[in-house]
Amino acid sequence: MEETLKMRKDKIGYLSSEHSSCLKNMRDMSVFERSTVTVFAAEMKVFDRTHTEKELVSQSKELCRNFIHSRIIREGFSWSKVEPDLPEPHGALIDVSVVLLKLGDELECMRPYVYRNIAKQLNISVAVEAVVSDAFLSVATEILAMGITWGKVVAIYAVAAGLAVDCVRQGHPVMVHTIVDSLGEFARRSLVPWLKKRGGWGDISKCVVNIDSRAHAHWLSTALLTWREFIKTMYIYLTK
Repeated sequence: MEETLKMRKDKIGYLSSEHSSCLKNMRDMSVFERSTVTVFAAEMKVFDRTHTEKELVSQSKELCRNFIHSRIIREGFSWSKVEPDLPEPHGALIDVSVVLLKLGDELECMRPYVYRNIAKQLNISVAVEAVVSDAFLSVATEILAMGITWGKVVAIYAVAAGLAVDCVRQGHPVMVHTIVDSLGEFARRSLVPWLKKRGGWGDISKCVVNIDSRAHAHWLSTALLTWREFIKTMYIYLTK
């Protein structure tokens, strides 16, 4: 009998030990699972994070530089007058740059003389950095006075490029950097919150992907409205 009781105690002790070990393993697994979930959530947060202000301003300037480059080359000037090399857009910005240029082409084709000879239309000298910067910022601000649309954003880039071409034509290629920097400052002040709501510059692709007749008509009507506002903006600037 004593031997039997001893065997039972030993068995109970063994089961208790097994139970404790099992509980410990379960606690360890729970900690591991929580750690794994935390790490996974952190990784997802990195992939799903929104663009920062710094990133959007940098992208806006890079897109502006490429837009201006295309217009300077189109007018028969050499980019080497501005800087030795043009950094190529990378990643998703490649597609964005193509779309931005395409929309710019459409806008300029509708009113070919509106986005040319910008300096003459504004009656300014491109020899003074402050004058060029202030003129561009004033026009850009007036264009967005009634709200922001992609059509208006494209118009601002077209103005920047037209002004940059004037600077190069008149022997002041260094002013191109002033215009790019001014657009970056404008983006920081006026475009970044709007861009964040749309998930960044990639949203502009919706203007040209799967375009049907109604969407195309909407883009043209938006561009026409932008042109009218641009003319009004020129008048406001000249009468200040």
